Amino acid sequence: MLRQNLPGVPLNPAALAAPAGALALLAVTAALSAGGVPRRAAGRPARSGHRAGDSRPGDPAGGLSVDGLAVETAGGDSVIGTVSLHVRPGEVVALTGPSGGGKTTVIRAVLGLLPPGLRQTGGDVRWLGEPVPRGRAARRWRRAHVALVDQDPAGTLDPLLTVGRAVLDGRRLPEADARALLTSLGLDTGRLWTRRAHRLSGGQAQRVALARALLGDPALLVLDEPTSGLDAAALALVERALARRRGGGAVTVVISHDRAFAARVADRVHELGPPAAEPVPAAGGAGPTGEPVLEAGGLVLRRKSGLLLDGGELHLARGELVAVTGQSGCGKTTLLRALAGLHPPEAGRALLLGRPLPWRLGDRDREALRAVQFVAQDPAGALNPAHRVGTALARALARTSGATRARARDEVPDLLRTVGLDPALAGRRPGELSGGQRQRVAIARALAARPVLLLADEITSALDAASASGVLRLLADLRAGGLAVLLVTHDAAVARGADRVLRLHERTLDARTPHARTPSRMEHDDRA
Repeated sequence: MLRQNLPGVPLNPAALAAPAGALALLAVTAALSAGGVPRRAAGRPARSGHRAGDSRPGDPAGGLSVDGLAVETAGGDSVIGTVSLHVRPGEVVALTGPSGGGKTTVIRAVLGLLPPGLRQTGGDVRWLGEPVPRGRAARRWRRAHVALVDQDPAGTLDPLLTVGRAVLDGRRLPEADARALLTSLGLDTGRLWTRRAHRLSGGQAQRVALARALLGDPALLVLDEPTSGLDAAALALVERALARRRGGGAVTVVISHDRAFAARVADRVHELGPPAAEPVPAAGGAGPTGEPVLEAGGLVLRRKSGLLLDGGELHLARGELVAVTGQSGCGKTTLLRALAGLHPPEAGRALLLGRPLPWRLGDRDREALRAVQFVAQDPAGALNPAHRVGTALARALARTSGATRARARDEVPDLLRTVGLDPALAGRRPGELSGGQRQRVAIARALAARPVLLLADEITSALDAASASGVLRLLADLRAGGLAVLLVTHDAAVARGADRVLRLHERTLDARTPHARTPSRMEHDDRA
């Protein structure tokens, strides 16, 4: 949420002695010029953009208006075509389209948050009929009117803050309201209120970030891919939360690759770029060859919140794709992190290609480090924002293969082509890429090591149908070459393409039939 980037300290005029009035004025002026403004007056929700009488649903002078918006790279290449968008007070409007179509770029341009390397070259953006300010004034405007849930919600939560403090976000709002909001999103505040943010699952972090944004009823709410990592039950609760914003004075913009979700929650849907393709079933790989890659047994996984897995068994053969499903927060990501050497289990044994696999990353030799690669759910958080794509991939190639830097740089174009990306993207930084492009770069970095086992955490959850199908086809090609893949997913359509499906439920791994009829997202009866 944008407010986390505005860590101004609230000023208390009553604490200033009268003889120091001049000094106080100078201090306030300096704070404002630096952007360090107070979070909000105590106890007042952020409703300054839609007070009673300011504007009404259907009022053309109200809400958000974007006309002729254009964005280019520093080199003059167009990033999005000319975009116009009008959202009236009380409306929920969705932006959909394929990965790389410019959905996130449009919103970041509107809010004055374009990353380095991109610039707005045309267009008029207005809020309640007035031009949206730029520069330092834009920061104050965002703080007064806007709440943003980014595509990487976990990355916007301070890992050292408890959930309660993260949701309140320094605002003097009733704790009971924050707890009620979390409960309405399916989160158990009795368990999670004092838990630190870094211990949340991806789906839990998504809902905590949404609760932080909704608390105080912001005048302009922007949600970037709010469904990624959510199961069916959590998704339904998010839809209810958005429905409660309809018809009032607030403005809501939702970015989503999921056109069905967009149609359910939005009054109007705008599609950017060429129409998104329907999901295409990924061609199956060569299938398992029978040669074991991973054999693990007696797995006992625990977090501070409790036991996650008690005595799990897991095995993968060359060329096999095994999907892991289960409710949000049940421990799917923790299982992958354990196999990656990032969260050692309490007990268990593992063999990689017939050799013992140490549980701690620091105990693994170079061959084991190369052979097992992990692609996280959040590619933005896994890629250094300061490094260009080509630099990141060349470093990975040099580190894992021992190639010289020059040879590694020469191999980058072929590596990008392998994951279906234009080699010209090697010169861009992660912030200049779409979510789907970043996901493919993260996969490319893992493939640079030429692994035998790929651990993939929700790698299709934030992608449009065409991009997701492309990633699945890529995995099929890699499996044909003998790569084993352990894939965590909430999407039943993705799971159906697996050779086997394991469900993590009530601390056990249960085998499921991948081709049985299932809903579009995995169902469950429990709350995270």
